[in-house]
Amino acid sequence: MTTEAKEKLFKGPYHARNKQDENKDVVGAWFTHFWGKTCNLQIVDEIAAPDMLLKYSLHEPRRGRADIKAFMTDVRNAFPDLNFGGTADLLAEGDYVEGGGTHTGPAFSDFLMGSLPANSGRKMHFTGTTVLRLKDKKIVEEIGLDDGVTALTQLGLLTKA
Repeated sequence: MTTEAKEKLFKGPYHARNKQDENKDVVGAWFTHFWGKTCNLQIVDEIAAPDMLLKYSLHEPRRGRADIKAFMTDVRNAFPDLNFGGTADLLAEGDYVEGGGTHTGPAFSDFLMGSLPANSGRKMHFTGTTVLRLKDKKIVEEIGLDDGVTALTQLGLLTKA
């Protein structure tokens, strides 16, 4: 990646820094452009390893750029206002996150616990922790532990006894 491309991706002058700071830049760009308010799937090609693993407790694991793009396309279609953001300082080892969205899109069947009918209007808001593993400035794994019980309850897929 050229310095000019890095400056555009990271929104400002890019200067060679230590590995931890470089990794923070990559993770920050990922959360801004993949999980942020708007999603630019080009980020997957730019900073995800070709065989990246994306694994969250609510969904089947996804592997590879095409599978990860398909996952996010489906999620964004179902939850157009989806947004995640950090609630604590970005650590070189990971990040605490919170987020959610409103299901106003098509039927969504990616949850391990069941499917949502089209345009349910249900809102979800939950917290979680995400750990990303990087190699050579590429994300090779994103493993997330989210508060799935809260999200699935809010979506009506789990009920309180």
